Amino acid sequence: MLVTSDQNTMPLHFREFLSAGNRSPGVLIAPQGTQVAAVIESILLLWIASNEEEWQDRIVWLPL
Repeated sequence: MLVTSDQNTMPLHFREFLSAGNRSPGVLIAPQGTQVAAVIESILLLWIASNEEEWQDRIVWLPL
């Protein structure tokens, strides 16, 4: 899973990547300025409360 702060170009690139028939474990976007503690808490929550198949080929903005 990719964690990035690039909310301007990553969504478009990710859609193009998927449209080309590729698969991804997912992308998490944490906009710049987001508190690091909130991002870490969200990632831990995802890790504890879900399984990897739920995030495949999805893009999600953090914090949750």
